Amino acid sequence: MDMQNLKPAQGSRKQGTRVGRGAGSGLGKTSGRGHKGQMSRSGAKKRANFEGGQTPLHRRLPKFGFTNIFKKEYQIVNLVDLARCEGTEITPETLQAAGLIKRTNVPVKILGNGTVDKAYTVKAAAFSRPAKARLEEAGGKAEVV
Repeated sequence: MDMQNLKPAQGSRKQGTRVGRGAGSGLGKTSGRGHKGQMSRSGAKKRANFEGGQTPLHRRLPKFGFTNIFKKEYQIVNLVDLARCEGTEITPETLQAAGLIKRTNVPVKILGNGTVDKAYTVKAAAFSRPAKARLEEAGGKAEVV
């Protein structure tokens, strides 16, 4: 057997139904489409959310919520994770090098989960109150950049 003699397996390929080939075929005249109506016409399609002319669900239900255009997005780092950084001065660049944040162009917020064992000088865009208190309690500084 070689490439030019390859054939599909027996029974794996089925021929399409030939419609509109006389009354004796069982699919003559209207070709199984019934009489009149939208789906009997050629090119007939219905949208995915079409409900037969009834007002669709997405228009019957009220709108809700809003998007706050002034919302600030922060990358979050907890105090417990600061031990993974080398040195005592921590900047967004050192956080990225330690794998704690992905990008340096998105502001970083330090949260107070965990304890601090060293006097770190942390430079970030924002600090939670407990995080700032714990950093200063350990002899470190929280600098807003």
